[in-house]
Amino acid sequence: GEAFAITCPLITKADGGKFGKTESGSVWLDPEKTSPYKFYQFWINVSDEDASKYIRIFTLLSKEEIEALEKEHEAEPHLRKLQKALAEDITIRVHSKDDLEMAIGASEILFSKKATDALKTIDEKTLLQVFEGVPQIEVSKDALFGSENLINLLSSDTNSEIFASKSEAKRTIQGGGVRLNKVQQTNGEEKVDLELLQDKYLLVQKGKKNYYLVKAI
Repeated sequence: GEAFAITCPLITKADGGKFGKTESGSVWLDPEKTSPYKFYQFWINVSDEDASKYIRIFTLLSKEEIEALEKEHEAEPHLRKLQKALAEDITIRVHSKDDLEMAIGASEILFSKKATDALKTIDEKTLLQVFEGVPQIEVSKDALFGSENLINLLSSDTNSEIFASKSEAKRTIQGGGVRLNKVQQTNGEEKVDLELLQDKYLLVQKGKKNYYLVKAI
């Protein structure tokens, strides 16, 4: 019988490293080994040089479509149109359109003030991956839901890991620097109507970049 084969040059990264399962930072097609969120993030974060190469290898876009994307990318490189087209195409084909939308929503959580809907819809595994490295504070449900007000919730009732004192918490809240599940809080004296993510997490944002995951136990 006849046999047919397809070959291609060894796929490498811009730094010369191999693109293989034994290399660190590579991706798996199995969502249990590389989640759709991390899969999407991998392609979004490749260099311009790699994006131009990978979009020709891993997508089914035509030569004309790719060259048009490269021109758009060259005109506005900060928009990363080439990487986005690569990430979207391959995530849909390997996983699904729903997984792509979830990955995009999860990716925007850190950078958008209006990401409350995305927070509510992503699964626990993705939530923990988005906030990997963020301090986690375990608090009993009784302490969380029994807090007299927001100031207490963010200071004494969470073992003072978020705010060292009630006065610091009060000042930051009054200055608009506190968000719960991406929703800005303005009154520290009121009791908060909590809605836990995945029935166990509360995302606290202090200032622009400081996040805490409070886990109800």
